[in-house]
Amino acid sequence: MQGRRDTSPKKSSLLSRYSANLGELMSRKQSETALRAAKVESDLANRTKSEFLANMSHELRTPLNAIIGFADLLNHFSSEGRDHQKGAEYAGHIATAGRHLLNIITDILDISKIESGTFELSCEEHCLRELIDQSLILVRDRARDKNQTLEFRAAADLPTLEVDGQRLKQVFINLLSNAHKFTPEGGRIFVVAQRTAGGGATIAIADSGIGMSADQISIALTPFGQVQSAYSRAHEGTGLGLPIAAALVRQHGGEFHISSKPDAGTTIVVTLPPPVVVPVRKSILKSSLHPSPIHPAMKLETTGPLP
Repeated sequence: MQGRRDTSPKKSSLLSRYSANLGELMSRKQSETALRAAKVESDLANRTKSEFLANMSHELRTPLNAIIGFADLLNHFSSEGRDHQKGAEYAGHIATAGRHLLNIITDILDISKIESGTFELSCEEHCLRELIDQSLILVRDRARDKNQTLEFRAAADLPTLEVDGQRLKQVFINLLSNAHKFTPEGGRIFVVAQRTAGGGATIAIADSGIGMSADQISIALTPFGQVQSAYSRAHEGTGLGLPIAAALVRQHGGEFHISSKPDAGTTIVVTLPPPVVVPVRKSILKSSLHPSPIHPAMKLETTGPLP
């Protein structure tokens, strides 16, 4: 006689309990995994917040202390009727510290508007060559002080583009300032600009500085993020320059690419579209965290002497 499967209520009940227990165990494991992931994310957010507050405390207190200190000296000199030449010097220091403080606050407001999607450009026709030249002027003296070579090569047919001139100069100045800051004395900074086939433009800024790893690039592109190295921490900064530059380029409908290796320099390539109506871009900071590879046509070799 052939055997029959035992389908008694007892065995069915055991199978049902086993299935229920297995499902409950799997659900519990998934919940534990989600909780661990949430805790890691929360810890990272808290650490970023703590680093931001510590950094902002230093960045804001330094110019404020200078303003208060020199203002007190001016009051002291005035009460004693002393030499006004020193007073003029101290007034200059106060103005410098005030401008630095204003720049920090402006950067914070800019990043807030960009993150919220309320940032707007004021676009007009601008000669790209002139915008780059004006940006280079503001960095050239600082490069000379560090005995750095600053070179600029531009194609003769650079286009006139529909851009926000002030904001695009902000991009170039931020990138050039970073190149200057993180390139040692005697290093080189190289800028090349050329017209694209569609009538846009590509601008590459390369340096022979300390460079970054892939992880460090992601940190540097995060608002308020700063690469933790002895060299970078020796320089003041809010950690907003690179994220703002990347976001402003994308706000113009352009592309922002970074190529870098530790001790081999950094190359940043900005590609701007032809003169068309600039689209409003939202969530551009998130896309800035994942830079695309540099187009081969604009790659500059920074492991050796720059061209």
